[in-house]
This record gives sequence, structure tokens and C-alpha cells, in this order.
Amino acid sequence: MDKVRVYYDRTGNTLSVWFGDPQKEAICEEIADDVILVKDRRGHVIGFERLNYLSKRQKAPKGHIPVEFEVI
Repeated sequence: MDKVRVYYDRTGNTLSVWFGDPQKEAICEEIADDVILVKDRRGHVIGFERLNYLSKRQKAPKGHIPVEFEVI
């Protein structure tokens, strides 16, 4: 099974999710407000980033954040 890496940056308030190697990032494409696809040189999506992840009213979580996902 491939790794999925999930990072939350408290300072930048961003959530980054990587399906591939972050070192291969070559192209970033904003597809919606505050949603950016990260692609490799061939144009394959290797991750995405959600800007402004938490609203100003929400508190940043401490410790680990549970994440559920399904691979199809």
C-alpha cells in the first residue's frame, strides 16, 4: 500500500495531503478557492493543499488528527 502523508501547518493554517513524493512537486494549480492541486512534471496529481483550513473561530487541534480515507 502506498503512503498518504497528511500535514497541518498551524502557522500557515494549511492542510497538505501527499499521495506521492513531495520532492517531485513541479506544478501547482488552484482549482477552487483555497484548494491547490500539486502535480509532478508529467502532470500527475501527487497531492493537494487546503488553505485557510480552520476558520478563525475553530481552535487548532493538539496532537494527532484522525483522518479517514478510502483507496479505490
